[in-house]
Amino acid sequence: MSFFKKLKEKFAGNAEAEESTEKYKEGLAKTRTGFTSKINDLVAKYRKVDEDFFEELEEILLQADVGFETVLELMDDLRFEVQRKNVKDTSNVQSVISEKLVEIYQAGEAEINEINFVEGLTVILMVGVNGVGKTTTIGKLAHRFKNEGKTVMLAAGDTFRAGAIEQLDVWGQRVGVDVIKQSEGSDPAAVMYDAVRSAKSRGVDVLICDTAGRLQNKVNLMNELQKVHRVISREVPGAPHEVLLALDATTGQNAMIQAQTFKEVTDVTGIVLTKLDGTAKGGIVLAIRNKLKIPVKYVGLGEKLDDLQPFDAQKYVYGLFAEGLDKEQQLEDAQTDK
Repeated sequence: MSFFKKLKEKFAGNAEAEESTEKYKEGLAKTRTGFTSKINDLVAKYRKVDEDFFEELEEILLQADVGFETVLELMDDLRFEVQRKNVKDTSNVQSVISEKLVEIYQAGEAEINEINFVEGLTVILMVGVNGVGKTTTIGKLAHRFKNEGKTVMLAAGDTFRAGAIEQLDVWGQRVGVDVIKQSEGSDPAAVMYDAVRSAKSRGVDVLICDTAGRLQNKVNLMNELQKVHRVISREVPGAPHEVLLALDATTGQNAMIQAQTFKEVTDVTGIVLTKLDGTAKGGIVLAIRNKLKIPVKYVGLGEKLDDLQPFDAQKYVYGLFAEGLDKEQQLEDAQTDK
């Protein structure tokens, strides 16, 4: 059974999942325009799957920022799988590539994208440099969690960047959740203390905490985040339950460097990859997962409130190859009907 058919069967009858799959298809259009056209040209150029075909395919994947290590692993797997399945015709290779990419991403783990919600108060710490869409992501997460029936509160812990508190306050008003804040320049740990105490007293389900994203001085950043951690965990044992790192997908390999830096200064539990719809190098998702072993938990696929979607490896890979996989499925259906 083809990759596309498996995906269709998995989400058949689930309107929300089917809508989400379409969001991935639309959101990854920019990556797919360059990526798929190159794959299609490659398939048209070669009638059979040989070493020359693999070498050109490798170059295309590298250009999409899939990552050097990931591409090498993928090419080894593909060579083995093509031989095992006796795939001769290049037109049948996209489905094989898709399946292998999903396997590489998941690496034997299930549901790695889910948020670690706990009984009582769940505390989520949002980290990331300025300009990656961190505050917008917090607002969209608050909207999502609220729609899921949870009570949500925000903490304005980025007290140093001009306008950061006001920006978060605007998002709080927009999605209808309270924001705990102090004046600009206040101690972020003091804001977190007030926010946690307030969230506990009001019986809030989820507290999302904004933090400063100054990477100029790694030691200061580490000390600040450690202090925030201590304050939160003292008030809520086991918290923060998630440390989500916001990364801008349009920055490509620079996002990888940021991820490595934040991994050194704090215990990042998941990635939120913003602006995936704005890049032609959407393969960065695979590079992050394979190299840093940090799961991507959410991806930004557009400007609307509900365009921040939980990450799903199968939907993501379908978004990368949509037209080619659709065409493969049509060919397979036509052969079946004969």
